[in-house]
Amino acid sequence: MSPVLSTTAPIMDVRRRPVTQAALFPLSPDTQGPKPQQPWSGIDDSGEPRTVCAGSPGSLEAGPSGSNPGSPAADCPPPGGDTGGEPLFADGRTRDADATLVGIARLAACSPAAETARKSEERPEYFLLPVKSILNRCDSNRVPFEWTINPYRGCEFGCKYCYARYTHEYMELDGGEFEKKIYVKQNAAVLLNQDVSRKYSYQKAGSEKEEPEHIAIGTATDPYQPAEREYGVTRACLQELAKREGLSVSVITKSNQIVRDIDVLKRIAERSELSLNITITTLRTRLARLLEPRAPRPDLRLAAVRQLHEAGLRVGVSASPLIPGITDRDGDLEQVAAAAKNAGAEWFFSGVLFLMPASARQFLPFVREKFPRLAKQYEQWYGKNGYAPEEYRKKMSERVARIKSQYGFLPRPFQELTRKVKHPQLTLAWNSAA
Repeated sequence: MSPVLSTTAPIMDVRRRPVTQAALFPLSPDTQGPKPQQPWSGIDDSGEPRTVCAGSPGSLEAGPSGSNPGSPAADCPPPGGDTGGEPLFADGRTRDADATLVGIARLAACSPAAETARKSEERPEYFLLPVKSILNRCDSNRVPFEWTINPYRGCEFGCKYCYARYTHEYMELDGGEFEKKIYVKQNAAVLLNQDVSRKYSYQKAGSEKEEPEHIAIGTATDPYQPAEREYGVTRACLQELAKREGLSVSVITKSNQIVRDIDVLKRIAERSELSLNITITTLRTRLARLLEPRAPRPDLRLAAVRQLHEAGLRVGVSASPLIPGITDRDGDLEQVAAAAKNAGAEWFFSGVLFLMPASARQFLPFVREKFPRLAKQYEQWYGKNGYAPEEYRKKMSERVARIKSQYGFLPRPFQELTRKVKHPQLTLAWNSAA
């Protein structure tokens, strides 16, 4: 059986290590980085030797995104601004070069190479990442969901603006490696079965309605990136959720590969609340290829929206992020919304670009190279924090509201659940135990 979809989960004693943030333009680059202790030689997916650290996963301190579901995790959209702590260096590392790797960084360094049938020299490196949890608690009050599932760490689509690049820094990797080193989470189905049974609540805390907690799939890495064709972690998670009743689930992706799973998505929708979201930031193919180098074309994503709609599934379109001076010109956002509506999208949303330090280190040089006339404005807007000016954000918010009204889009369903869901017997025992 595939090591990714094993029926027996590893047992690990894991703790979350502190997280640090960076200044936007660090002044003290460290090009060497920490070195694993007690190395042994392995073979990577190209057949070349790879040096990783020795030791049992049971002795590792793992980090967020599948390691400590009780703590805020890298899966959650991050808060803006600096949270303090030691500064990150230009290569994204968070500790002195001589420090021993710990936490998720050590776990990642010990991850064996994953077999792949891909032969292209441009393919990323794949690694098998043992984790103790797939369902991760998200305590951020900036988002309307309680749980996240990210089947992979890293994303091959390589979107220039991707906010989630900072998640690789938890593993002592530079944010620029986000699309080059992809970590495949192992034992997804059995872990998710355990997670939902032990941690998920069918009654959202503080809610007067009979409303379940919400699970968002794909918040920090695309669940349908090319790796999914080989390793099937996303489908394994969906198949496990399809066995349950009364859940609230959403999926967000830039890939038309989601239509492969229409069968299991329909089974979930029959028993739980399910909403699907396809991200389309622009209809201009050349611009999309520049911004999102290895993501499917916009027309393929629109075709996926139509297929999902025709299959009876609820689907909407995200035009996030709205990129100042690049995807916000007059008529562009409106064209995306019109095409989305024509394809059967029920809702539409968009938010202005937010740049964390790891993302800024990739995106700002890209702007200087490809959009030099915008470089000065971006330095002014994003040089001190991750947000565009409030006045601009307010203007764009009003624009999106007008678009939604013009085309008659509905609110995003998991934000305003009104239909009561049936509670399976399993939750009665869980609640009584609590």
